[in-house]
Order: sequence, then structure tokens, then C-alpha cells
Amino acid sequence: MTELFEGISWLFEEVLLKPLDWLRSLELDSWWGANAINFVFIIIGMIAFAYWCKQLKIFQDADDENTRSKPYLG
Repeated sequence: MTELFEGISWLFEEVLLKPLDWLRSLELDSWWGANAINFVFIIIGMIAFAYWCKQLKIFQDADDENTRSKPYLG
């Protein structure tokens, strides 16, 4: 069992997290370069938010909301 956990440890430390180590070392040279991935995520979030608002507007203009109320069972 120990070999399994050491193998998982090696996979994460030497393979999957290497790009993050590279970004950490890049920060000393270029702050903008190291934070480029954050900017990409912010742009994706802004695009998703704009798309969501557009879809809400389409449904609001079509008056296609589910306005049926449910009975109170309290």
C-alpha cells in the first residue's frame, strides 16, 4: 500500500503540479505572465455572465417564466 501512495505522491508532485511550480518561479520575473491564467479565468467568467444575462433577457421578453405558484403545505 505504501508504494501506491508514493506513486500518487510522485504523480502529483512531478507531473500534475509542475506547471504551477513554473508559474511560481515565473512570478519573480514577470507578475503579468504569472497571473495570465487568472486573467483568462476572469475573461471566461465575464463572458459566461454576459451570456447568462442575455438568456435571462430573452426569457423575460418572451414572458416565458414559470409563474404558477405552488400551494402552501405548512
